[in-house]
Amino acid sequence: MALRVPAIPFTFVAHTLGIAALVLVLVWNIHFRGGFAWEAANKNLIFNLHPLLMLLGLIILGGEAIISYKSLPLKKQVKKLIHLVLHALALALGIIGIYAAFKNHNESGIANLYSLHSWIGIGVIVLYGIQWIYGFLIFFYPGGSPILRSECMPWHVVFGLLVYVLAVANASLGFLEKLTFLESSGVAKFGSEAFLVNFTALITILFGVFVVISVLSEAPAPIEDDHSYSSI
Repeated sequence: MALRVPAIPFTFVAHTLGIAALVLVLVWNIHFRGGFAWEAANKNLIFNLHPLLMLLGLIILGGEAIISYKSLPLKKQVKKLIHLVLHALALALGIIGIYAAFKNHNESGIANLYSLHSWIGIGVIVLYGIQWIYGFLIFFYPGGSPILRSECMPWHVVFGLLVYVLAVANASLGFLEKLTFLESSGVAKFGSEAFLVNFTALITILFGVFVVISVLSEAPAPIEDDHSYSSI
């Protein structure tokens, strides 16, 4: 059931939190972790791409794709295209981000897929891909009949939100896992870097919360609507 409040204020808060989370993860990896690289003697620079790409992709762009219907007073077809493209970019960045983690592990002699974070991460990227393909085929091209779209839409919304919530939860788990490794290597438990990582995780969670709230709130009236089915 939708909340009887306008979605627009929540989407503005979500945009702000998304920018804040991105800035914080950049500060963390550039100021504390030495920056980014695809090829480097210091393999940690390769891994630094992982949290950046995963946050920017699945969390921020994925969240923006979800709330695009609630923040853009545009025609439905335009919003559908924006929704589709943003999710495609999120999926692409997520795949590259996961590959960066594998690349770092392989070049550093570290085992892959040994943690709960990695298991959930693989599951999320697979489910995200399935959701995107499903949405593309049913709602974009070749597109299902109005009845099929109407029947599929609730499942598309619920499944999409579940995958997104799982992605946000796993991002938080990833921050915790990385910080645990860093503290085991000498990073102060109450130091500025630890504080920054924990604060970034909190901002990420809040961003996810406002994405979900915006979806459950009332969207502005669209420019045109065929009323064949409702969209997120």
